[in-house]
Amino acid sequence: MQLQTNPKQRYYTPEEYLELEEKSQEKNEYRNGEIIQIVGGTTNHNQIAGNVYKLFPLNIDDQDYYVYIESVKLWLSEHNIYTYPDVMVIKDKPIHHGKSKSNVINPQIIIEVLSSSTEAYDRGDKFEYYRSLPTFQEYILIEQDRYSITQYIKQDHNSWLVNFYTGEDAILKLGSVNWEISLKDIYQRIDFEAVEEDS
Repeated sequence: MQLQTNPKQRYYTPEEYLELEEKSQEKNEYRNGEIIQIVGGTTNHNQIAGNVYKLFPLNIDDQDYYVYIESVKLWLSEHNIYTYPDVMVIKDKPIHHGKSKSNVINPQIIIEVLSSSTEAYDRGDKFEYYRSLPTFQEYILIEQDRYSITQYIKQDHNSWLVNFYTGEDAILKLGSVNWEISLKDIYQRIDFEAVEEDS
């Protein structure tokens, strides 16, 4: 089976996508039958995601947490989508979808590093898709060209509280987990003068 260059030429089943993805040299999302190549990330994008990944503790208040970065797929059954969040935090143990250990369905926190090509999708449709997950409690969007973070925390009746953090001295305090981190640490080794375009 060969991946066609124009995903609109045909629709794929989730099983066909997973088979192709195992062999693919590039990462691709699956969106309700279409296979869409993920645009390559910048060094700033990768560094920010890595900073959060390596600093997040694996045990908080005697509860275990698993943290995954970029290469673990998230299955959104209500929307028939496989996607690759930049960082996912799962409480207790991951619940896998299907036989593969690279597909999960139960993140509590999802973190996306924004880029010019994905920002509208991350803030809009993708957030809507993520909200279909019953375990999903917190969404964090990190801009890569300045000290700026948007945080959404799930409230009662499926409403979401939004907080904004700006400036090097700001502290991001999570709402669903007893943990906080400075923006200075999140943006460690980021060169704002060398912002690159996704390719």
